[in-house]
Amino acid sequence: MSRFDHLDLDGHLLALLLAVFEEGSVTRAAQRLNVTQSAVSHLLDKLRAIVGDPLFVRSGRGIVPTARAEGLAARARVLLEDLRGFTTAGGFDPARLDATVTIAANDLQRDLLLPPLLRRLRAQAPNLKLRAINSGVPTAEMLREGQCQLVISPRPPDAADVVQKRLFEDRYAVFYDPEEREAPRDADDYLAAEHVTVVYEPRRALDFDRWFAELACAPRRIVASVPSFAAVSAFIHGGPLLATLPSLLHAHQLRGLARAPLPMDCPPMPMYLIWHVKHQAEPVHAWLRQEIEALVPWVLGGAGGPARVSGAPVALATAAGTG
Repeated sequence: MSRFDHLDLDGHLLALLLAVFEEGSVTRAAQRLNVTQSAVSHLLDKLRAIVGDPLFVRSGRGIVPTARAEGLAARARVLLEDLRGFTTAGGFDPARLDATVTIAANDLQRDLLLPPLLRRLRAQAPNLKLRAINSGVPTAEMLREGQCQLVISPRPPDAADVVQKRLFEDRYAVFYDPEEREAPRDADDYLAAEHVTVVYEPRRALDFDRWFAELACAPRRIVASVPSFAAVSAFIHGGPLLATLPSLLHAHQLRGLARAPLPMDCPPMPMYLIWHVKHQAEPVHAWLRQEIEALVPWVLGGAGGPARVSGAPVALATAAGTG
């Protein structure tokens, strides 16, 4: 019979479980927690004794979580969020904050917003750490289970317990190599060209591509598709291909390519900040949202794109955006 019970659990053990679960490695978990591997192994043995499960087992050269560990990790995220809220209930001082903030985004929002956001946050909260994860098509479960505190995406989940704030909107633009060709003169020239586009796995096309396929009189000649924005540049450089993508990509992934307006009208791409309603009044979370909103005009001004900051109020999510 185990000599441990639930009162032996604390926030450090919950954080340890999440670190090993998310990193898939005792070594990387130790680096993330700034402790030794032996300390992680010792505490992991203690946690195994408390819950009566091996939690992680060998698989090849790595480790994988048991079914019990997967369920406990989801609960640990929620408990840690509650603990953070408990410590800030009497007031919030960023300088005293020692926590990891997890934000889900795709490669456009990640590279555009998160590096300057980290610098801005750490100027006020030197012990804060930022973890970025891929948003994909965001789900309400990501937020309900605490996989992340915030999502930045053009696709808010349609759920009554999820809140969204429209941050800004971008326009699609045509990217090309100016040393190899000129911008398309008109719609006919655009349709005559060959194109590269992005198709996310598993086979999820950009909203522009779906919109174009539904409304255009003639199909585009797409000769290559890649799984991310970052992979497009290599196909454009040195050749005549066009890519129709969000204009703000020119600031990072498509830097060095020329861009031109689309030769036809196209709906804009809104971008949302998304969170679970349980965080609405939490001081730390409110501070994070405020800092992101304050950052956006500065970032968009530096990016020099046609994006527009939105002043729409916070509202419960009722429909998916485009992007």
